[in-house]
Amino acid sequence: MAANLDELVNMQGVILAFEFTRDGTCTSYKDVTRKMAAMICRFCAAVTMNFNALASGFTELSEQEWVPQQGWIYVGGSHTVILGKGGYRGVFAKSDQVHIDQVFAALAD
Repeated sequence: MAANLDELVNMQGVILAFEFTRDGTCTSYKDVTRKMAAMICRFCAAVTMNFNALASGFTELSEQEWVPQQGWIYVGGSHTVILGKGGYRGVFAKSDQVHIDQVFAALAD
């Protein structure tokens, strides 16, 4: 069962949590300002949209199943972004503290 945002921000290494719609509208957030949450959601919606397009195209080209998207993960610098629920619920975390597999499982539908 998917964790709620309160449970997500209490996981080791997680800094903030958020959820958004396909158009990037932030529907809920935890441990971040409204303005920052709105920016994060717009950014992550764009990445999710790109991955959806790539997955559809790659499914056709490779004749392997790449859809539906389950989520995505980006690690850069000292931070990690983990998205689940099809790419529409996520967290930002400290890379050296987060257990990526546990958080991704908690983000599942």
